[in-house]
Amino acid sequence: MFPIPTARLGIALAAAGVLSMVLPFAQPLTTFVLGGIVLLAGLADFFLAVDPEHLDVERDMSPSLPLGETMPIRWRLRNPTNRTMKVSVADEFAPSLNASSRRAEVEVPPKGEVTVTNTVTPTRRGRFRISQMAVRMQGPLGLVERQRNREVPRLLRVLPRFKSKNEAEIRVAKAKQLEIGLRSAKGRGGGTEFDQLREYTPDDEFRRIDWAATARTGTAIARTYRAELNQTVINLLDNGRVMAGKVEGVPRVEHAMDAVMALTTVATGLGDKCGLMVFDRDVRAVVQPNRGRAQLGRVTEAMYDLDPALVESDYRGAFAAALGQFRRRTMIVVHTELVEAAAAEFLLPALPLISRNHLVIIATVRDPEVEKWAGKQAVETHEVYRQVAAVKTLEQRDRTIALLRGVGATVVDASPGDLAPKLADTYIQIKASGRL
Repeated sequence: MFPIPTARLGIALAAAGVLSMVLPFAQPLTTFVLGGIVLLAGLADFFLAVDPEHLDVERDMSPSLPLGETMPIRWRLRNPTNRTMKVSVADEFAPSLNASSRRAEVEVPPKGEVTVTNTVTPTRRGRFRISQMAVRMQGPLGLVERQRNREVPRLLRVLPRFKSKNEAEIRVAKAKQLEIGLRSAKGRGGGTEFDQLREYTPDDEFRRIDWAATARTGTAIARTYRAELNQTVINLLDNGRVMAGKVEGVPRVEHAMDAVMALTTVATGLGDKCGLMVFDRDVRAVVQPNRGRAQLGRVTEAMYDLDPALVESDYRGAFAAALGQFRRRTMIVVHTELVEAAAAEFLLPALPLISRNHLVIIATVRDPEVEKWAGKQAVETHEVYRQVAAVKTLEQRDRTIALLRGVGATVVDASPGDLAPKLADTYIQIKASGRL
C-alpha cells in the first residue's frame, strides 16, 4: 500500500516552486527546504490516515434481474473508529452492466454508517462476478490517500427479457375462464379424460351417450370429457449458428427464449408439465418437465448464460436425446431458424424421428426488415439488389415451411412481437381440440 498523491499535494509542491523563483537569492536552499517540508507533511499525512482495512464495506444487491431492467446497488460503509473517514470507493462493474456510477466520495462519521446508491441497467445477458472494491482513505491534511482493494464477492445473473409475460398471463386467465383444459368442448375432439355424467342435450354428440347409465335411469345420459391435465410440452431450443443472426437488434435466440418462457407460463398455468432441452452440436442443458409456478424459474435459469455457438446444430442427436427421455406422446416445440440449406440438410431428414409419435411444432421468428425490403419500391441500384435478395429469401422460407408441414409439423412463423403470443395460442388450440 503506497501513498497516492492528491491535488493538494500537487498544489503544495507547485507553491514551493513558485516561492523558489520569487526568492532567487536563496533558490537552492528554498527549493530543498520547502520541498522537504511538503514531502514530510505528505508522509505524516499518509501515516495518520486511517487504514482502509478498518472500514466495513458491504455491497447490497439482488442476485438476479431481467435484461434491460434497472436495479439499485447499495454500498454500505461503516466506520467502527472514533475518527471521521473521508472515503473514496470504486466498484468493479463490467461495461455492459451500464452502471450509473462506478465511484463515490463520502465522509463517514465516527461510529457511523453511510449508504451510497447507484444503479445498473444491463445490456447483455449472462453471469457477472463482481468481486473487488477499491477503497481510498484520505489523510487528515488531504495531501495523500491510502488505498486497498477489498474483496466483496457477489454474483449477478442477468436473465432473459420476458417481454410477452403479460400476454402469457392473459391467455392463462382467458383459458381458465373458458375452461379450456378443464372441461370438454362440445363437439369433435372434446378431450380424452372422463369428467362426469349428465343428462343428454340436443347439442351433445350421439356417440357420447352412455347406454348403461341410460338404461339404469330411464333418461338419456351423456358422458363429458376434459382434456388431460398431465400432458407434457417440451421446448427444444436451438443454440447453434442460425440463432446468432440478429432480428430487431438482438440475436434470434433472444426472441426464442421469450417464446419458451411464454409457453412454459401458459402450459404450467393450465396444469400441464413443461420442460426444456437446449442443444447445438451437443445437448447443453435439460430441465425435466414439471408443473407449477417454480418451473418458469428453472427454465429461465437454464437459459440465462447461453450464447449461440457458431456451429451447425445436430438436430438428429437432439431429437434422439429427447426420444430417450420422453417416450409418452408429447408436444415437442423446436425453436430454430428456417435457413433453407440448413433445414434441408439437417432439420428435415431428422424430423421423422419425433413426428411419428409426437406432436411437433416448429417456432421461428420472421424478420420484419426483410419483408420491408421485399415490399419497398426500389429506385437506386443497391435497393434493387436488396429487394431481389429479400424476395428470394422469403420464397426460400415459404418453401421450407411447406416442406415441414408436408412431414406433419405445425409451423408458427411470426414477427418478434407476435411469436410468443401465437405459439401460446397454437398450444391452447391444440389442447382444446384434443390433439395433444
